[in-house]
Amino acid sequence: MLIFPRSISAAYKMADYDAAKKSLESMVRYLEKLNPSAAGSLREGLEETLTVHKLEVTGLLRKALQTTNPIESCFSVSKTITGRVKRWRGDDMVQRWAVASLLRAENKIRCVKGHKKIPKLIAALQLRSIDRKEAAA
Repeated sequence: MLIFPRSISAAYKMADYDAAKKSLESMVRYLEKLNPSAAGSLREGLEETLTVHKLEVTGLLRKALQTTNPIESCFSVSKTITGRVKRWRGDDMVQRWAVASLLRAENKIRCVKGHKKIPKLIAALQLRSIDRKEAAA
């Protein structure tokens, strides 16, 4: 069944939030018949996976934000560094090694692709924050 992965991928590549959400909801209905568990998983995370759509993030920045690769890279470096410790001597030592490993990982991280659009993303986030505060009041 190759249609399913292509349909999901096509939905996430859509620029419009409403169109992407409608496409994914259609996929949930289709999955209900085949695999209710998979449908439930897609339904549960649907809104969160469309965050970049809601914030109108586009191009390379969207691609960078839709992947977990930067986080996984940090964890990989951290695991390598902390894996060298043979005996942990208290919480302070754990924290020092964790920070040291993340600082090492930071040196290996290249500039976020699409970083020039980050100010636009920050503005969109601030606008959403203001909208939520007004709605709560």
